[in-house]
Amino acid sequence: MPTPIVQFGTSRFLLAHVALFVSQALQRGAAGQALGGICVVQTTRSADSARRLEALAAGGGYPVHVRGLQRGAIVDEWCTGHAVHEALQAGRDWLRLQHKVAHEAVVIVSNTADRGYQLDDADDAALLAPAAAVPRSFPAKLLVLLHRRWQLNRTAPLSIFPCELVERNGEVLRELLAGMARQWAAEDDFVDWLRKHCVWANSLVDRIVPAPLQPVGAVAEPYALWAVEAQPRLQLPCRHESILLTDDLARHARLKLFLLNGGHSFLAERWLRDGRPADETVLHAMQDEGLRAELEALWHDEMLPVFDALGLGEAARDYLVELRERLLNPFLEHRLAEIAQNHAQKKQRRFAPLLALAGPLGLHIPQTRLRVAMSRAD
Repeated sequence: MPTPIVQFGTSRFLLAHVALFVSQALQRGAAGQALGGICVVQTTRSADSARRLEALAAGGGYPVHVRGLQRGAIVDEWCTGHAVHEALQAGRDWLRLQHKVAHEAVVIVSNTADRGYQLDDADDAALLAPAAAVPRSFPAKLLVLLHRRWQLNRTAPLSIFPCELVERNGEVLRELLAGMARQWAAEDDFVDWLRKHCVWANSLVDRIVPAPLQPVGAVAEPYALWAVEAQPRLQLPCRHESILLTDDLARHARLKLFLLNGGHSFLAERWLRDGRPADETVLHAMQDEGLRAELEALWHDEMLPVFDALGLGEAARDYLVELRERLLNPFLEHRLAEIAQNHAQKKQRRFAPLLALAGPLGLHIPQTRLRVAMSRAD
């Protein structure tokens, strides 16, 4: 069965976000609600990912337990994702994957975590040759697959949706691949096709998915957003109330990156610095009067002045009202130990831009908590 959506990543986040949106759109049954089913691709050698892939390949769907508070009301419901129609392992199923991307894909989605855009020195131009080995890094895999698409099916439309938490993620991934293609001395026409024919979507994903279900599935909060920057020829994988097409993606990105992700990383910073309990969760931290006061001071003294100067003060305060409810979700065990993974890289994305913005905006605020966090080696 053709699968017009190819999803790189088996993470619980994607299963409770993009893949669930597609499933819910398919279940509505109305024409145009969704493009069709999803082919999920495992790109790493992770044992956990392999177990999820095996369970997805068995069919029958997977559960998502949605729990939390929404405008003061308790939400506690189960739903089933049915959109995954095929599951491939990139190394094992490389020829099948090449066919999928070349002939069936209309939309490509990826979420390859914090180090997903890292390159591997072992990947080189020889990979563009027929019957070459499987590339190691995700960017190299995608480049080779798109080269095959260009060779066999270059006129068909293709929209690519990176969901990694990287500012202007579509443009970043596009330029990364175009740079690799030039370095590998790929055809000029291919590089031009890559940059101009493929539609690279800048987007922002926002949903807290703190726990997996075994062997596959997830626990997720009720709140969900996929903000996608509007542009010509963009093909969405589905229509869904949580998908927002916008001309001002930066607004949504700053709210989420600084207030939610930055708040998470501040709690993780304190967890690491203060030697707090190994099993501490976001809820536990929010219930600690002293730590909650520090987080509120971070938002009020060091972040909101930046939003005010950007003309986003009212939007930021509205976002914080909903965010506090999300962080006080009594049902989700969102462990700070997990948030603290790749902490140094996360601080660079979540704290450093706030410090960099203050001066050009004419602000004279100490931002002491952010500076202390950035000065600490992890």
